[in-house]
Amino acid sequence: MRCLLIGASGFIGGRVRERLGADPAVTVIPAGRSGPLRLDLAGASHDELVARLRETEPDVVINCAGTTDGDPAGLAAGNVVAVARLLAALRSSAHHGKLIHLGSAAEYGPVPEGLAVPESCPPRPVSAYGMSKLAGTELVLAARRDGLAATVLRIFNPIGPGTPETLLPGRLVSAVRTSAVTGDRAQLGPLDGHRDFVDVRDVAEAVAAAVTAAGPLPEILNIGSGRATPLRDLAAMAAEMAGVAMPAEERSGSPRSAAVTWQQADITAAASTLGFQPAYPLLTSLRDMGVADPPPAR
Repeated sequence: MRCLLIGASGFIGGRVRERLGADPAVTVIPAGRSGPLRLDLAGASHDELVARLRETEPDVVINCAGTTDGDPAGLAAGNVVAVARLLAALRSSAHHGKLIHLGSAAEYGPVPEGLAVPESCPPRPVSAYGMSKLAGTELVLAARRDGLAATVLRIFNPIGPGTPETLLPGRLVSAVRTSAVTGDRAQLGPLDGHRDFVDVRDVAEAVAAAVTAAGPLPEILNIGSGRATPLRDLAAMAAEMAGVAMPAEERSGSPRSAAVTWQQADITAAASTLGFQPAYPLLTSLRDMGVADPPPAR
């Protein structure tokens, strides 16, 4: 099986590449803005994208590319225009395989506290990021209605080795590691909400299961841990592991998540369809992020 992995050098894409690369039945073709196979969905022409698809002849296309930060124009370019261009190129290249597209829990927006969100929950995103991801998902679902074997994996809050500082767990680990060296109390934004954190290695397992699934898949599958963790508990765990005081909270925070106070995935469908069962506890994810290690010299 030949898999074209777009966004192969990113946080999630890198783990997907590693996981699929361990499967002797899968040939991974890594692609992205850097590396031997250049594939910039937002910047390449239609003809260039079609040519890449015809050259690589993938059985499965996995889209791990996307934009998580920036202004609305940049988010639209990375999460909407790029998806539209990929879908147009798939049509023109007469691709008959599967498309696995990574969506985001931000597409759901605010939900009632205590709700394990099912895929049937109407999306009501409130951030520019969530809106852009939902628009990309809607394009994929429209292509599915036109006959493309496409599935969206809605990823909740990824954590684990390599988490970038654009995400809260990455900022948290960096802050407490620095605090352990300087003795200064770490500073973070507000920690008022609950989030469903899922290890990036579990996400990679879910992608691999979707790639190798024999039968048709649902249009959307939630990929999370199935648990809602208070953000203050996450910060307390990281601080304890690093041997420092609980981080102080500043009142200004990320507009991307401020209006969403609760996230918990209902992963029943992924469990029944993919056999998905998260394997990495939160403490293991933090440990493997190096929370107790000293920060690198600058």
